[in-house]
Amino acid sequence: MGWPSTTLTGRTIAFLVAPYGVEQVELTSPWQAVAEAGGTPRLLSTAPGRIQAVRHRAPGDTFAVDAVVAEADQAGYDGLVLPGGVANPDHLRLDRAAVAFVHAHCAAGRPAAAICHAPWTLIEADAVRGRTLTSWPSLRTDLVNAGAHWVDEAVHVCRDGPGVLVTSRKPGDLPLFEDAFVTEFAHATAKRRT
Repeated sequence: MGWPSTTLTGRTIAFLVAPYGVEQVELTSPWQAVAEAGGTPRLLSTAPGRIQAVRHRAPGDTFAVDAVVAEADQAGYDGLVLPGGVANPDHLRLDRAAVAFVHAHCAAGRPAAAICHAPWTLIEADAVRGRTLTSWPSLRTDLVNAGAHWVDEAVHVCRDGPGVLVTSRKPGDLPLFEDAFVTEFAHATAKRRT
């Protein structure tokens, strides 16, 4: 028997961020959504210690890293959330271990979610070709050039690929983004376990 459609009980969800520059609300709000759905969120980064979030351009809070992405096995995670911020995905797409983790996760058919500028990391991981995504508007050309179809929607769920991909444009889309990715992650992981 499958899990109820909105529970993430027993699921571990990776949140991959750079040491600096993640938009704080795009980390904390989805993190809370995972926790409220019964899942276990884990913070991965490219370095140990603490990451520094931002609130637009101002420094935000710091958060403890649970695991360094170079030492993490993507098979140990049921879902992947990529929060935005401009500096965050720009750093991640230059880190070989981060790109390899995202590529392996997506290629294995595990569900992923990305908001705002986070699809930059998906582009680098060759995880957008043939997919339909939304993002912060300035990424449109980058996504199209990488073989994706870009749409201007608050949330878009793409099932045309090895795993479901949920994307949103900006912090104002967070309620729809969270509802969509929690539901899709619960459904996708329930199917994998039956």
